[in-house]
Amino acid sequence: MADGTVGGLSNDGELAVEAPSKLPELNLNSLQTVYVLPARIALDDLHEKENQLSRSGARLTYDIREARLVLGNITKPRRAKFELQAGKVRFRDIDQSSQPNLCPKTEVISEVAVSRPPPKKRLKLEGTETQSTTDASTTTEHHDSSTVGSETEADDDAGAEPLSQLSISQGPTSPITDSSPPPEVPPSPQLQEDFADRIKVVNLKWLEDSVRLGKPQEIANYLVYEAELLPPDAGSPTPEPPATAPVQRAASPSVERSHSREASDVKGILERANADAKSKPKPKVYFSRAGKRDRISDAAKRDFAGRSFTSTTSKVRDSQPPHLLHQTTSEYEEGVSSSLPPMPDWVLQNKKYSCERATPPNSPNDAFIDQLKEIKLARLLTDDEIGVRAYSTSIASLAAYPYAIQSTAEILALPGCDHKIAHLFHEWQTSPDHCIQAVKDIQNDPVLKVLRLFYEIWGVGATTAREFYYDKQWRDLDDIVEFGWSSLSRVQQIGVKYYEEFLLKIPRAEVEAIADIVTRHARSVVDDRVECIIVGGHRRGKAESGDVDLILSHPDQSATAGLVDKVVRSLEKEDWITHTLLLNLTNTKRGQEPVPYFSNTKGAGFDTLDKALVVWQDQAFPGKGNTDEQGKPVKNPNPHRRVDIIISPWRTVGCAVEGWTSGTTFQRDLRRYAKRVKGWKFDSSGVRERGSGRWVDLEGWTDPKTRCTDWKEAERRVFEGMGLEYREPWDRCTG
Repeated sequence: MADGTVGGLSNDGELAVEAPSKLPELNLNSLQTVYVLPARIALDDLHEKENQLSRSGARLTYDIREARLVLGNITKPRRAKFELQAGKVRFRDIDQSSQPNLCPKTEVISEVAVSRPPPKKRLKLEGTETQSTTDASTTTEHHDSSTVGSETEADDDAGAEPLSQLSISQGPTSPITDSSPPPEVPPSPQLQEDFADRIKVVNLKWLEDSVRLGKPQEIANYLVYEAELLPPDAGSPTPEPPATAPVQRAASPSVERSHSREASDVKGILERANADAKSKPKPKVYFSRAGKRDRISDAAKRDFAGRSFTSTTSKVRDSQPPHLLHQTTSEYEEGVSSSLPPMPDWVLQNKKYSCERATPPNSPNDAFIDQLKEIKLARLLTDDEIGVRAYSTSIASLAAYPYAIQSTAEILALPGCDHKIAHLFHEWQTSPDHCIQAVKDIQNDPVLKVLRLFYEIWGVGATTAREFYYDKQWRDLDDIVEFGWSSLSRVQQIGVKYYEEFLLKIPRAEVEAIADIVTRHARSVVDDRVECIIVGGHRRGKAESGDVDLILSHPDQSATAGLVDKVVRSLEKEDWITHTLLLNLTNTKRGQEPVPYFSNTKGAGFDTLDKALVVWQDQAFPGKGNTDEQGKPVKNPNPHRRVDIIISPWRTVGCAVEGWTSGTTFQRDLRRYAKRVKGWKFDSSGVRERGSGRWVDLEGWTDPKTRCTDWKEAERRVFEGMGLEYREPWDRCTG
């Protein structure tokens, strides 16, 4: 092999190393401190960009708060502002008229115009329902089973994709640099601008074009957003000002070597490389789904550590004087103030299960409860399952209390409410605007806003929302469409496509109209004895519903086998159903027998009934059958609706109706009550003994003489069989 080559062996078997390569001509010595955004860029590409900046003499930082120049694969000022906010940079907008140019000049930026915004969701999805072929080789289907009645949220990802914020030491190594000092090149005038009190977000194309052309390009031509920096909060840590040498963020070996630029022989280079490899800890690699979830969960906990709405705040509060809950002598002696109304029996008897008490739809404490619901949702989005359960219990107890709460003594008397809830009530009660500080922080948190946006997509639960944000680095619906459409499940694609429409509430009249149409089609494929029961929030008395939940049943058990498939096909013929996203015949395939339960069984879902998840659109609209000015058929303006059609055999119809009618916490407590008090497992497909797995016939199906002829009576028998007082649907509004 000739001299100056790499990768071969010399005649005596020694490793031949090429002569040092020539440094790039690009000189960024006078450039302000630079930070490269990891969003929308592959990990290897991120490392390569950082290496290129380092080799060119730029001062590189890994803390965005230290930067004055931020490079990113973004084109919108709105996105740039979000990234600054997410990085906890304190800034404010600059008057646009005072800036020379805030829009990239596409004619200067080589082949690709960066000013063209990513395609809008509606334009991209117009007429597109199948998965695109983009990144088809890496397609992974995501499905959150909580959207189809699962008791837990499943993570069905097949593999683990790396986070963009993983150790930078995994990046590619750069060529060995020249040992001689680089030639001094006069810096370009635009690099000597005054950045003292400003931060600029520039499209990454600036670096690419500068490298390609061998000299720094005008930053103004690539500027996306510019802001004025503000002093940090007094209580927040202030980053150290950047020194002459860049602040290192676990930089890759290639970055360290490119900064040294010291003359050394081949042996010295290899020795230092071996020393670097031994001194650096090996990055943690996740190969399993569980490992991937742990990594994302850790990232979320780091993001929200110490926030007022997270459980980690308790560590901070422990070091601060707690608020005193005032209590008079008479209150102390009598337990509660004599001026307070008499406590309900369930309070005096300390009944902790919400299925043991009535919870009406409207509570005199709704204003305070709404604040707690905001904190509960934040706990859900930040992966605090224990906090979610605790707040759910407290909210259900407060919602059942029939009087307007006057003091913290009442709070502490309620089952499931502790001093934490009492302190929050005291804060809410004494604040001028009746708003808890934690709720204000939640509403203003930029990360939570994005997580909530993703959580509201049909088919995306809290776990998948965190994956979208932390693993995929997506920040809005456009990111999902542009960078990850092919990786979405079918349900998620439809959820994104009809995002705005699915957020619209459905009036009671429309829910009942949909039920009438389904009933007509079900009876047309079987007979007039088919029962169609509207469950969910509608049966609990809500004025509007988020979706429509319907249960179909028939006194003849053989008539419900395969019924869901027949009904869906009949509805599709008249175009009521535009998309069928799930058609489950699990119950039919096992002969409609209740599933035996055994204590060592894992992964059982909420129920195993036949069901269909469909997208519905009313076909009656003005101008139907006509054409517009372009000769195209008039588009149906009616919004798309989510409809769940569930099939229950008559033998367990009472369990199905109870399970799909009650509020979430009511259902949870009913399962807990059945487990701890009765030793049973309850779900919508029936009741089983936990020891033997035997089906428990609470509805009297076994004896033909005692069989229920009415589904309402079957539901009452379920309550009676469990030793509970029957609660009307509108008394199960636990949230």
